[in-house]
Amino acid sequence: MNQFVPPEIDWAALSPVLIVLGIAVIGVLVEAFVPVRVRRATQVVLAVVGVGAALVAVAWRWVVVQADGPTALVAGALREDAPALLAQAILLVCAFVGLLVIADRSSGEDAFAPAAAAIPGSAYEAEARKAGLVQTEVFPLTMFAIGGMLVFPAAADLLTLFIALEVLSLPLYLLAGLARRRRLLSQEASLKYFLLGAFSSAFFLMGLALLYGYSGSVRFDAVATAVPATSGMDGMLLAGVLLVIVGLLFKVGAVPFHSWVPDVYQGAPTPVTGFMAACTKIAAFAALLRFFYVVAPGLQWDLTVVLWIIAIITMIVGTVLAVVQTDMKRMLAYSSVAHAGFVLLGVIALVPSGISSVLFYLLAYGLATVGAFGLLTLVRERDADGNVTGEALHLSQWAGLGRRHPVLAVCFTLFLISFAGIPLTGGFIGKFAVFGAAIEGGAWPLVVIAVLASAAAAFFYVRVIVLMFFTEPTGTDADPGTTVVRTEGLTAVAVVVCAVGTVLLGVLPGPILDLAANATKFML
Repeated sequence: MNQFVPPEIDWAALSPVLIVLGIAVIGVLVEAFVPVRVRRATQVVLAVVGVGAALVAVAWRWVVVQADGPTALVAGALREDAPALLAQAILLVCAFVGLLVIADRSSGEDAFAPAAAAIPGSAYEAEARKAGLVQTEVFPLTMFAIGGMLVFPAAADLLTLFIALEVLSLPLYLLAGLARRRRLLSQEASLKYFLLGAFSSAFFLMGLALLYGYSGSVRFDAVATAVPATSGMDGMLLAGVLLVIVGLLFKVGAVPFHSWVPDVYQGAPTPVTGFMAACTKIAAFAALLRFFYVVAPGLQWDLTVVLWIIAIITMIVGTVLAVVQTDMKRMLAYSSVAHAGFVLLGVIALVPSGISSVLFYLLAYGLATVGAFGLLTLVRERDADGNVTGEALHLSQWAGLGRRHPVLAVCFTLFLISFAGIPLTGGFIGKFAVFGAAIEGGAWPLVVIAVLASAAAAFFYVRVIVLMFFTEPTGTDADPGTTVVRTEGLTAVAVVVCAVGTVLLGVLPGPILDLAANATKFML
């Protein structure tokens, strides 16, 4: 009779994930037992300190792995190797600045509804707002999402990957519906995200089942080993791999699995949109890299055509639809779709430099994204009585902003030119690295299309810059129609960190590129 042998668990190697999930659990207890007057401050300190501590733990584990080599964790369910740790570090850096934007307030109000369960426009909602209720559950929800994201890059079997997918997704479904203003739009975004997310999870689960039936295991390495050893079941293998990839492509917002992106980005609270746009994409691409580079090399000829088509239509659709948008958040949403197509070039390359280039690109994109959405939270509308209301998201409302608030406009311009891939920004180095990896992998036709798409995408970025600096404002000098609100300063700190990081990645990319060069091989 076989006896169950419990796995040996290296708790130290799991410390980054344990810290974040531990803080999330403590945050739930804070909601239950800490007095209301200090609850918000406690949650903010816990979340920021927790993410910072997890980042320190990742740095420590990087030193250990560089010295002792990669290891398998939790009976092989996770891998502690250089690509996983670097992806976790990038994720935590972007999550840290994203948390600062989430925690910031202007005029004593944050971006979240005072009572999430209240019917929009109801008397109960008005009373909750008047009473000054605060939705501090946002912070443990965010920490749970970060915990799931940290598992994503290290997951080495499909079941662990699916659990991490749900842990990161479910809090985001809730966070997307908590906007203080535009409540109906926010709840619609939450519902769409949930329904389409459940649909993509079903694809993933079906792919998992097919790959288990094909190989007898859910481990990436076992599936990869079964590819050359098993015959007569190629249809099951290809269907399973494609369905798993579809589930991951949904999270990165690749076409045709992108339909949720513009609606959710527009409806979700803007701080959550910035956090989600940066961190979810980082985690999903890191997981896609491991799955593709471990399982797919033996299927390269079967998958190339499909992935090339997806990359091409993602770049084209994202660019074309961004051009016609008049809402700032929807424009950035379709821009993120186009960027997903660019990053896919590094995934498709199937060369070691593809891994390092994708990770560098994700860092540059993540910083610029959090910074850009952070600035969106500061530019507000004013009603006929001069009261500050919601965010000014129509492009016309940004006309002349550079004259009234030059520092904000310059920072936003920096993030836009990084998105466009203009030299001396992190976005340029990221695109250069990814395109170089794609050429090395023989995907030069994709690079040609990507360069043309990048050139076309520059139009809608430059359009915003022209609006801010070279267009007369729509209002009058006495009442410009928009204003920049004063906050507690956390968003300003986040924007400064993102701006400095964007410049340093463009001017002095060497240290990060050298670091990424040590993360070019996955542990099988």
